[in-house]
Amino acid sequence: MRVVIVTESFPPDVNGVAHCTMQTARHLAARGHEPLVIAPATAGATATSRSSGTPWRPPTGSDSAGPPTASAPYPGASGTRWEPRTGSDPTRPPASSTPYPGASGTSDIFESAAPCPVVRVPSLPLPGYSQVRVALPSRRLMAALTAHRAELVHLAGPFVLGARGMAAAARLGLPAVAVYQTDLAGYARTYLGAGENTAWRRMRAVHSAADRTLAPSSAAVRDLTEHGVERVRLWPRGVDTVRFRPELRDEALRHRLAPGGEKIIGYVGRLAPEKHVELLAGACRLPGVRVVVVGDGPSSASLRAALPGAVFLGRRTGEDLARLFASLDMFVHTGPYETFCQTVQEAMASGVPVIAPAAGGPLDLVDHGRTGLLVPPHDADAVQAAVGALAADPARAAAYGRAGRTMVEGRTWEAVGDQLLDHYDEVLRGRTAVAA
Repeated sequence: MRVVIVTESFPPDVNGVAHCTMQTARHLAARGHEPLVIAPATAGATATSRSSGTPWRPPTGSDSAGPPTASAPYPGASGTRWEPRTGSDPTRPPASSTPYPGASGTSDIFESAAPCPVVRVPSLPLPGYSQVRVALPSRRLMAALTAHRAELVHLAGPFVLGARGMAAAARLGLPAVAVYQTDLAGYARTYLGAGENTAWRRMRAVHSAADRTLAPSSAAVRDLTEHGVERVRLWPRGVDTVRFRPELRDEALRHRLAPGGEKIIGYVGRLAPEKHVELLAGACRLPGVRVVVVGDGPSSASLRAALPGAVFLGRRTGEDLARLFASLDMFVHTGPYETFCQTVQEAMASGVPVIAPAAGGPLDLVDHGRTGLLVPPHDADAVQAAVGALAADPARAAAYGRAGRTMVEGRTWEAVGDQLLDHYDEVLRGRTAVAA
């Protein structure tokens, strides 16, 4: 099956949409399908379709201004992936002279690791949040769909580029599956103080045009349905239970992070207003507790002031991140607008108990009183109390961690990817039945 994945974000971006898109492309390629990814160009990069970063040129004999088909040779077809340096210290930032994902401001490292061709379209940074790129109108999208001879279009978190992808699929008569991943209405409320209805109107228009919308959690299914989106089905996310595992707990690392033997409380994710990481301020004041923050974003400076005594490690990936997860005593997520919350699953896979808001995706992931604790959203006192309770009862925390690992062991990306293929098949069969 030739599938074109139109995504608002792709590595080297670090977010749920980018991660899920990469995993989807890998699974499609592993199952013998022919995926093509279309994504916004990264900062400083030209629009490309080849992993070498050279601008795309039509193959010899091609009469279309689009990328090579997936059957053509391209670098990175083996699906090899970037790995951190052997023996790297996750408590220290990478040396500026050493390549790491996103270090150069280009996507070259990740393009070479992609399991399929990647077409980059021109983009601009989102004002006030330069890590987010917004795709500009471009003929490359339609050209890529045509040249790849797509049989199905997969829209990952569609809003800007995805909306254009949906329009192009409709013009070509192609079936489309839209994957809802971002609570854009919640973001509008956080950043603008308004605009929720406008965001929902746009999302409803895009998702209603698709043959099927896939939502990652029960809460997301309910939100979409209540806002008038039809043909919504549940499709959760997988987790890499080989990379994220309890055995990576590192006592030397723990000593560097908490030399006084404090309980290590971790947050991993973007440092942005919608994540409400400032709710950890109360936990920072608890005796015998060390808060560790992993990630970057526009709120980094203000959070350093709001969380006295916290250790800020910046962005981490790969084995560095996995060791950090496994070395925590508990993981706390504070954002109330998560449609899924992948970091919660990664903490559970690492055998770490979880504290998260009783809203959105965590409602499906955290079994309150068995794998962790759910607290009221936006409630700093509740976060502090939950951290204090688990810090004072290590046996209970350890039991939650073990139960969490058991809960996610069957949620591999392979299993979840096969569920996605079932959705594709049902959509294609539905189109065939209508045509008949």
